[in-house]
Amino acid sequence: MANIKTYKLVGVLLSLLLFLWGILPFLRHQPITAEVIASAIILIMISFAYLIIMFNPSWTKAVFFFEGIIIAVSGYMLLAFPYNLELLGVGLIVIIIAVLAYLGKLPPKLLKWFYR
Repeated sequence: MANIKTYKLVGVLLSLLLFLWGILPFLRHQPITAEVIASAIILIMISFAYLIIMFNPSWTKAVFFFEGIIIAVSGYMLLAFPYNLELLGVGLIVIIIAVLAYLGKLPPKLLKWFYR
């Protein structure tokens, strides 16, 4: 049976994988486009957010809120027309979920992920 340290180790490895996946185009010296920059920002911020949430679960709502802001702004500012609106929508949905979690207005099945 796995213990908590094993799950945290797997979480750290997942976070490291996301971080490396975000910086991989820069290490491979691929052409740097707006899509590459937007993907790198989102992947790196998700990896840091995952680490924060894993070691301090009380910050889940705040980190989720700022993740929504990062996804919405970087997607809208850096991507082309149809994709920027899609990521703006995803970011706004994440922000709305975080605000509803702060207010305690989510269904209990979803709310349990924010209050541990």
